[in-house]
Amino acid sequence: MLRYQSTNLTTSGTAKHTILLLHAFPLSASMWQLQIKALGDAEYTVIAPNAFGIEGSEERERWTFTDYAHELAGLLESLKVERATVVGLSMGGYQAFEFYRLYPGKTASLVLCDTRAEADTPAARKAREEFIRAVEAEGSEEAAKRMIPNYFTTDTYTTRPELVAEATAMIKKQSAEVINGAMRAILMRSDATPLLATIKCPVLVLNGKEDKLTTAETAENMHTLISGSELRLLSGAGHISNMERPEAFSSALLDHIEEVRHS
Repeated sequence: MLRYQSTNLTTSGTAKHTILLLHAFPLSASMWQLQIKALGDAEYTVIAPNAFGIEGSEERERWTFTDYAHELAGLLESLKVERATVVGLSMGGYQAFEFYRLYPGKTASLVLCDTRAEADTPAARKAREEFIRAVEAEGSEEAAKRMIPNYFTTDTYTTRPELVAEATAMIKKQSAEVINGAMRAILMRSDATPLLATIKCPVLVLNGKEDKLTTAETAENMHTLISGSELRLLSGAGHISNMERPEAFSSALLDHIEEVRHS
């Protein structure tokens, strides 16, 4: 079973719209707190699950994004949700691609945030394998040490230390085994590039303009390959754009959902 945060859940089948929020590596659903509030205040149903092993979710060995997509579909069915807007940031974007591939009928729309479709290069795979070995040896603090410097724009590290501390604490709450389980799933993911031209639902590509990991150029290329998609770049935002620019991120998300609802 997956542990999740939620708001405005209903069993009546009359929900205004449902949004499924998929978190980044190696954070948790807690990264979505401000979006959960903004979407909840707008009377939308929000479901933000924790990946396997994260903050109360069932641990699972050698899991893949295919396994996780099936688990997400089961979660939606258990909550009597037929279709949802699937929002995935970074690792969550990889999961969103796999969910759409397996369950296009359950996907009302996609919001692909600070993510990429292509598989890892050999150099990237080598770096991920080295990351796993380092975290095995040093624990979750090593994961935080490696990930946090890539999350935000340069100014944020000095002007908003509380945000950096929040993200750091989120990572350190996870065990080395759980962090590496998610990293192995990232390593094993399929190349989603061939999927892009087949996507039929509405798509918003939402990216931090100063993202160092999945750059604005990466987002623009993905947008070009998805027919009819919309691209929005958030100035003053790096990789974890929803935490760094929460108001702008939530506003873009709300605009997209309103368009989907009335299309």
